[in-house]
Amino acid sequence: MISRRQLLSVSGALMGVIWMDCDLQIANARSRQRAVFRMPEESARHTRTFMQWPVNRVVHPDAAFLEDLQQGIADIANTLAQFEPVVMLMHRDFAANARRKLAENVDIWDIPTDDLWCRDSGPVFVTDDDGHLAVTHLNFNGWGGKQVHGNDGKVARRVAQRLELPIHDNGLVGEAGGVEFDGRGTLIAHESSWVNDNRNRGSRKAVGKLLLEAFGGEKVVWAPGVKGVDITDYHIDSLARFIEPGTVLIQLPDTVAANDPWSVAAMQTYRVLEAARDAEGNRFELVVIPDPHEIRVQSDDFVASYVNYYLCNGAVIAAQFGDQATDERARSVLGELYPDREIVTLDVDPIGEVGGGIHCATQQQPVV
Repeated sequence: MISRRQLLSVSGALMGVIWMDCDLQIANARSRQRAVFRMPEESARHTRTFMQWPVNRVVHPDAAFLEDLQQGIADIANTLAQFEPVVMLMHRDFAANARRKLAENVDIWDIPTDDLWCRDSGPVFVTDDDGHLAVTHLNFNGWGGKQVHGNDGKVARRVAQRLELPIHDNGLVGEAGGVEFDGRGTLIAHESSWVNDNRNRGSRKAVGKLLLEAFGGEKVVWAPGVKGVDITDYHIDSLARFIEPGTVLIQLPDTVAANDPWSVAAMQTYRVLEAARDAEGNRFELVVIPDPHEIRVQSDDFVASYVNYYLCNGAVIAAQFGDQATDERARSVLGELYPDREIVTLDVDPIGEVGGGIHCATQQQPVV
């Protein structure tokens, strides 16, 4: 027979084991919370590319133009699908019509969308050193309430749920197209896209802290940018891109005109980067590419950005605009910067007409 004292001793020992197990679980949970999740550089291997099918007739009331825009998105997806898996997000009601434009190896997921900008409203994937994958949520709000986003505002969370991935949300509001990250510690951003009351009301220091936390960075290099001139408040990914840590490709105009906010802001960003150091204390090597001159579409809103390219597995998918000299120059520069990748250039003018490019329309899921 076990005495009361023995029973208490055994119970105490068992409780000690239970409490030790609980302490271990709590310690593991806290360790996971403290783990640094970081967005890998775009050049790292991808599991797939996500894209969005544009359908909203409030955003795109011209049916004929919307058809052209959808074909432009299909052209990008079909090209990418030659190099890596592609998932096109849309409500199932649009799938039959979209399938006529999309290659058979482009998957369609039933996740409703409004517009095409998967870089901004799609999931931003982050990883930790143990190979865990998560989605950092940027709370897309239509670029500060400038566009309807009833579906697009839910895309990132719905993709994360379908993939059964945890969501990291620190309250930051913005878009992944508004930041460049070298995958190691340094971010480049325009203040106009982040330190802006239409997205985040805090100070630059406060917003920068949230930005570093969201992407797993250590230092933000801020340039002023331009508020209120375009819908994005001047996303950095149409002007400057990391080639690798320490090397930045930037597109500059031939001349700076005082009455042209784009050329002024572009040169301001160049000067900031020229003087800045990255998170490891190194100066940037800046590679300059020129603006195109004789482009096919003449519009004040047209985005003619060579640097708004997308890196997929084994290739660079970039735009060409009809200026033979600068198109060839851009292709040559990209070939020199990415010697191990195939350079593919596409006519994506309809996407340029609505203010973006190939990078704006894509979002990568990294391999872990």
